[in-house]
Amino acid sequence: MQLTRMEFGALIIGDEILSGKREDKHFEYLKKTLKKYGLLLSWVKYIQDDSKSIIQSIKESTNSKTVVFSFGGIGATPDDFTRQAAAIAFDLQLMRNNEAVKLIEEHFGDGAYPKRVLMADIPEGALLIPNDVNKIPGFKINDYHFLPGFPEMAWPMVEWILNTHYQQLLNQNDFAEASIWINDVSESKLIDLMNEIVKKYPEIKLFSLPKLKPIKTIELGVKGPSNSVDKALLEIQTKIVNLGYAWHK
Repeated sequence: MQLTRMEFGALIIGDEILSGKREDKHFEYLKKTLKKYGLLLSWVKYIQDDSKSIIQSIKESTNSKTVVFSFGGIGATPDDFTRQAAAIAFDLQLMRNNEAVKLIEEHFGDGAYPKRVLMADIPEGALLIPNDVNKIPGFKINDYHFLPGFPEMAWPMVEWILNTHYQQLLNQNDFAEASIWINDVSESKLIDLMNEIVKKYPEIKLFSLPKLKPIKTIELGVKGPSNSVDKALLEIQTKIVNLGYAWHK
């Protein structure tokens, strides 16, 4: 397996996000952070605080070519199910991690008991992910990473994960994205052109994003290996002109 071909996904857990009580910020952060390192976010899934849903989602998204960041549900309140669900999904015992206990005791003292220490119960054999804010760690099972839902805790942990466990992937991918805008045209008029580009450059992905306001316009672009992106975009520009339309960036 070539690690540079691994994809990245996010599992975002919380009734409060699905109900609209809180606005999710993890998606935008993770997208920008991965892009900073030349990596791409392939998928995001939002699920409720429900043990069965979490177990199923973990199982469905676990494979040897996917790095997953799971946000939320690793606390000790009755609506936090992620630690237990992770143990079941990976067929592991939920056990008290001595290193996690030490971190929690050092930070909270007597306040670690009787409840905060429960967050040291994680799947057997999981690796800890340091949390510089309150020292209660996340944990890692293979390429699946379980983090708190609070951005101020989770985001530095994401950076630590990438730079500690996936250093060999950072800034290694030759990836580019480029697009043009075409005014006053319907997508249906450009479908043949799109099909020609996709067929000629199978290594790229083409995207078409129409907007109706303030004027009718389409953003037409490609993403993939930089050399192919440059060639494909130049060909798109030429074909657009040949069709009698004007384009701009």
